[in-house]
Amino acid sequence: MKIMTDISGCGAPEQSAPLPASVNVEKETVISGVVRAGDQPVSGAYVRLLDASGEFTAEVVTSAAGQFRFFAAPGSWTLRALSRAGNGDATVDAGRGITEVALSVAA
Repeated sequence: MKIMTDISGCGAPEQSAPLPASVNVEKETVISGVVRAGDQPVSGAYVRLLDASGEFTAEVVTSAAGQFRFFAAPGSWTLRALSRAGNGDATVDAGRGITEVALSVAA
């Protein structure tokens, strides 16, 4: 299995960038957080957004500080992190505004 290390071709914006001023969090649903292995952030982890039925919806790569962000519809979601440090899942019920998620991985 080849591990992709060059993420320059990823279409997602830099995950550590601040939210653009044009984003109205009263009308948008934002799911964001940090992937951690123990107390250390995990950079370069792939975080997948799965809908309530478990179907793949989107994927981003975490920043150097382990940060990720998705713009989604309100509802129930599963976040799945895949990394060299291990894998982990978290479920979240997101509404309008910003929903912060702590996502832990373990080998």
